[in-house]
Amino acid sequence: MSFIGISGMQYSGASLAHHRILLAEDSNVFTSMIGTRLKELFGLEVEVCRSFQELEEAYDRTSDPVTLAISNINLPGAENGEALNYLVDLSVPTIVFTGTFHQQTRDHLLSKEIVDYIIKDSVFAVDMLAESVCRFLTNHRHHVLIVDDSPTARALLTTRLKRYNFRVSTAESGAVALATLKANPDIGLMVTDYNMPDIDGFELTRRIRATVGSHQLRIIGVSSSTDRLLSARFLKAGGNDFMLRPFIDEEFYCRVNQNLDTLTQIKMAQARQVA
Repeated sequence: MSFIGISGMQYSGASLAHHRILLAEDSNVFTSMIGTRLKELFGLEVEVCRSFQELEEAYDRTSDPVTLAISNINLPGAENGEALNYLVDLSVPTIVFTGTFHQQTRDHLLSKEIVDYIIKDSVFAVDMLAESVCRFLTNHRHHVLIVDDSPTARALLTTRLKRYNFRVSTAESGAVALATLKANPDIGLMVTDYNMPDIDGFELTRRIRATVGSHQLRIIGVSSSTDRLLSARFLKAGGNDFMLRPFIDEEFYCRVNQNLDTLTQIKMAQARQVA
């Protein structure tokens, strides 16, 4: 099967039908649209739960683990967000699909460490949801390296990326990063801090680019500095992207996705040339 998302994401591989997906949604229109689209694109059968009671019953029906839940914020019997709290407390990765959204809602959802949120505000909402589902189910294909001398910063980025189902390695210095890359040639993305004591982010990027091109490894630089020239310097050193801390969660995830999408497209083009 193959899939091209709205953002340009491309997936090619086996059916994703072996995953167990719960859909907590009381709208017949949306349950039909979502179920049909996920079945058509990925071979996925969703378990529809139109109330909080049905959600609890579906979860308890079998010991088979739930890979992912798609949930409205409010359901009959859970008009104050209890369904989302229930899923989060069970550590079920959840994508929120909602028509109710404002800044306070956004902050509340992100505090729950959900996978993603999709707003029912356009004809493309179901397709955006399908792409988000596909990303989560296939992100384990991608191996990401976090390089930062701060244990807190490493832990924060690692938590964020693992929430999205990426495989993550970490390095506390430039030297360790170089050794980790050598030992793990499947790493496709590196997120590196600029200010590190042994080898700074610029020098680390230059050393990597001496042997590894952007078609093999994407590099995102990060910094807490207010120096706007850092971005240009990093890109000139061979980086592919640059972000200033503190991050906005959605922007960070989008930048990661865009760089990995580019890498996937390059590899697919190379495979077609060889064939």
